[in-house]
Parts: sequence; C-alpha cells; structure tokens
Amino acid sequence: MPSASQKSASPLLVITAFAIVYVVWGSTYFFIRIAEQGGLPPFMLGAIRFIIAGALMMGWCVAKGEKIFVKRDIINAAITGILLLFIGNGIVIWAEQTLPSAMVAIMVSSAPIWFVLLDKPNWGINLKNKATIIGLIIGFVGVILLFSEQLGVMFSGGGASKLPWMLLLLFGSISWSGGSLFSKHRPTSGSGSVSAAWQMLAAGFVYVPVSVIHGEFNNLNLDSIHTSSWLAVTYLVFFGSIAAYSAYVWLLQVRPATQVSTYAYVNPVIAVILGVVFIHENVSLMQLVGLFVILGSVLLINLAKYRKEKNEVRKFESPKEAAVADC
Repeated sequence: MPSASQKSASPLLVITAFAIVYVVWGSTYFFIRIAEQGGLPPFMLGAIRFIIAGALMMGWCVAKGEKIFVKRDIINAAITGILLLFIGNGIVIWAEQTLPSAMVAIMVSSAPIWFVLLDKPNWGINLKNKATIIGLIIGFVGVILLFSEQLGVMFSGGGASKLPWMLLLLFGSISWSGGSLFSKHRPTSGSGSVSAAWQMLAAGFVYVPVSVIHGEFNNLNLDSIHTSSWLAVTYLVFFGSIAAYSAYVWLLQVRPATQVSTYAYVNPVIAVILGVVFIHENVSLMQLVGLFVILGSVLLINLAKYRKEKNEVRKFESPKEAAVADC
C-alpha cells in the first residue's frame, strides 16, 4: 500500500515532471560550465541563481494565495535547501572550475547508492533484498573505477591529482541524497512550489557570505562578464531551478525516493554528450566504464524496489482489499 505521506498525482503530470528532471538537469552541468567560463565566480553564480529563482517562485505562490509562512515548513525547507542546493549543488558549481562538466556529472551519478544506504527507516526491507545488496556492491566497484585513474596519478607523482575535488563531489552527492530523504520523510503541509521556493531562498542567501569570504566581490567588474554567462544563468534560473527543481521536489512528495533518484540514469549521459560535443571535454574510457557500472547497479537496486511496489499495488487492488477501501 502506498505510504501515507505519499500524495496521489496524475500519471501525465508524473511523466512530465520526470521528463523535465531527466533532460533539463542533465544540461545544467553544461550551462554551469558556460556561466563560469564567461567570468561568473562560482558562489556568486549560486547566489544569483537561487535567490532570483526562489524570489520568482515565491512571488508566484503569493499571487496564487498560497500560505507561505508556516514555521515548521520553513525550517524543514531551509535544512533541505542547504543540504541539496548549497552543499550538494554548491560543490558541483565549485568543482566545475577545475573538472570538466562531464566528469562532474559522472561523479554525481552515484547518488542513488547513497539513497539506499541513508534511508534508515527502510533498512529492514532494502538490506534484506539480495538484488539490492548485489547492486550496492557493484555500485561501489563503479565508484572505485572512477577514482582509480586519479589514485594512479597521485601515487605515481605524475602531476596534480584531481582526487580532492572528486572526494568533494562524493561528499556533495551524499549530502544531496541525505537532503532528498530528509525532504521525503518530512512532507510539507503546503504545496511543493512553496517548499521549493523556501529551499532556493535559504540556499541562495547562504551562498552570499561564502561568496564574500571567498573574495569574489573584490575588484569585481560586471562589464567583464560575457553575455554567454548571463544567458546561462537565465537558463539555470528558469529551467534548471524553477522548472526542474520544482518538479523534483514535487516528485519526492508523490513518488518513492528511489524511483525519483532514477534521474541519475539520464543526467550524466546528457551532460557527457553536451560537454564532449559543444565544449570538447575529454572523458576517459575508465570514467565511462565506471559510469555504466554505477548505472547498472542503480538499475539493479531499483528493480527490486519496483517489484515490491508493484506487488503492494496488486495486493491493495485485490477484491478483498478493494472492498475494504470502499468502506
């Protein structure tokens, strides 16, 4: 039977939301890279993106007459926003100064593994399933493959290793999964739009002092920032944040977290294609092997979940259960 905290939703809306999260989020790695190459500092980029997106969405919610000042919802949204958008996404933005956007997307693809490991309320179910255990083991093999090249560089003394940035991305991926589960287990009393707006505003305002401490406002010349940066920020605000992030927050309310995490199948593939084709980024064979090993593990983990959910739905829809439900 579906979780009590899981709201019902139109299948068409669910499909549309998944499509937005799958495709648009895959492209955000590319547009973050474009914004930074055009001269925007990373933390300033995060502040501009999320404050503008959050303010626009909050204005829309106010115009619709939604209740926006619920203390518990604001606190939960702020925690979620900081975990997802400041720590998780902030590390992505910061790392893309050094690493190719395609490589960043590949590193973040491990997020669904952490969904399972951090979902403590469901450990009794998840960790008793053989397919899930095998999937986790395979997933960790994929993560090791991603790190193998940089470990070789570090131990051979063959130049600057990117290992610290990769470890940061791993931490960011764990933070993203933790924040998503926090949001999942503490559903908002209002709409997903209000929750997403507060999350973006909370994260956006945390970026500001970090940007100042990082010295990004020192000798800042807005005229030196290319038009391509502002166009990329516009895309990130309206598509990456307002459209895709709102769809993601809403999906967490209406679908299982592991199912929502399947965005990780598509995002890195789109990011790799855009990075390689348009800005000529290099992706090694070992990175691609690691990516597909991780995606295979995620598929295996989620197949067990889907079968379980399908069996629960069938049980609920049996004549006896249906009669009880109709009472």
